[in-house]
Amino acid sequence: MRILLDECVPWPLANILQGHDCTSPQRRDWGGIKNGDLLKLADAEFDLFITSDQNLRYQQNLAGRTISILELSTNDWHSIQAGSSSIMAVIEKISPSDFVHLTIESV
Repeated sequence: MRILLDECVPWPLANILQGHDCTSPQRRDWGGIKNGDLLKLADAEFDLFITSDQNLRYQQNLAGRTISILELSTNDWHSIQAGSSSIMAVIEKISPSDFVHLTIESV
């Protein structure tokens, strides 16, 4: 699966997502692009967008997109690391254009 990790998501998450092709906006020279434009670019090239931006679903029109979006409840690296099995389970089941909010317990 081709995955774009939002700028607000810790990059080490890519190491947990073994077997998937992960990149970030910074690595694509898309750093600083606003969410609406970023989603348009990502929709054309990626299967999944992972973010911890809790406002994305309220600020952007997500209708008509094929990219799936996984919204993490935190961007705390230690909590994400502890919740990695939950993240992987969602990725295994997510379908095109799905929006999934995943609550990750704080550690």
